[in-house]
Amino acid sequence: MSTVLAIVVFVVAYIFIATEKIPKMAAALAGAGIVLALGVVGSEDAFYSHDTGIDWDVIFLLLGMMIIVGVLRKTGIFEYVAIWAAKRAKGSPLRVMILLTLITAVASAFLDNVTTVLLIAPVTLLVCDRLDIKPVPFLIAEVLASNIGGAATLIGDPPNIIIASRAGLTFNDFLVNMAPIVAIELVVFALVLPRLFRGSFTVHPDRVKDVMALNEREAIRDPRLLVKCGVVLLAVFAGFVGHSVIHIEPAVVALLGAGILILIAQATPKDYLASVEWETLLFFAGLFIMIGALVKTGVIGHLAELAAEATGGNALLAVMLILVVSALLSGVIDNIPYVATMSPLVLALTQDIPDPTHSEALWWSLALGADFGGNMTAVGASANVVMLGIAARAGTPISFWEFTKKGAIVTAITILVAVPYLWLRYFALA
Repeated sequence: MSTVLAIVVFVVAYIFIATEKIPKMAAALAGAGIVLALGVVGSEDAFYSHDTGIDWDVIFLLLGMMIIVGVLRKTGIFEYVAIWAAKRAKGSPLRVMILLTLITAVASAFLDNVTTVLLIAPVTLLVCDRLDIKPVPFLIAEVLASNIGGAATLIGDPPNIIIASRAGLTFNDFLVNMAPIVAIELVVFALVLPRLFRGSFTVHPDRVKDVMALNEREAIRDPRLLVKCGVVLLAVFAGFVGHSVIHIEPAVVALLGAGILILIAQATPKDYLASVEWETLLFFAGLFIMIGALVKTGVIGHLAELAAEATGGNALLAVMLILVVSALLSGVIDNIPYVATMSPLVLALTQDIPDPTHSEALWWSLALGADFGGNMTAVGASANVVMLGIAARAGTPISFWEFTKKGAIVTAITILVAVPYLWLRYFALA
């Protein structure tokens, strides 16, 4: 009975989120409240369990970075980067999009993709404002690029961290195995952009002239605060990269950075709390609880197990099946809990495959499927939800289906490109 309730509540809430009949935060919190009230999960499961509860690391990582961005915005650095990018692109909206998506993808490989989205979105909104063009296509393109670029390294996307921990893979393992395919995917993605967002690149010549005449250095309003923010951000980024060495989780690093920056910048609550996307944080909380109900009742585990059993010991079939199933499921539910549930089953499957190259390929197919599959819908990855929240607050809301129509195409393309890569590298040429 609990299983049926968990599925029904999730499906109904998902329909409301997808159709946007009610605010997605309200749908997620209502769904969470129902599974709690009906006893599908208890408070222990929802608030304290690592497997079925709210992922507080994600919540507080977002909160810390939102506060840092709020203080950083006062310096004028976002206006500086916006003018710099527009001038380097000669005012061409298409070149601006390609430049910003490449910056986003590369940054996402070395930061987590949520942090990158938080930093790049304000820049994008300002560029589009200067050129008087709609920002929605640019925001969508950037978050898609962040999920592709984040797949390149161990720290770029949260699912990779889970996989590395379970499989015993290192930072260099991810760099050697994932970075090449990500580079290929980004080239393909850049080539697809003009057709994917056709009709979004018209700009008035007078706007281009105005932008080219701007001096980006004049945008910096508070150089001293910018230096302080730069020092704190470098320390935070170093903490992200070295968290496995210093044994401090990224969420704690972000909160420490936010607290230190508030103190040294003498910022007021109005300065830093205005940038906090409270609706996004509450939406995540509700979504985590509903997904936790699916995990606790065994729904996600059962689906993943069926996929693993269907391979019949064929390593190539297993790799391809995991890739496709991971992409599909990660597009419907958040890829973090999916990977957390699927990784033990992949580990068991690797033990039945004697060839180490073939068995390791299972992990890369899981990573590629989960990371690229996160692009499929507006709730497939944490970065997607954050970007939609930023867009809504900026007065340019992105609907669930507007995102999904583009995201599903990009997911299909990236998975199709990943198929020959996995076959050639780990089977044909191994």
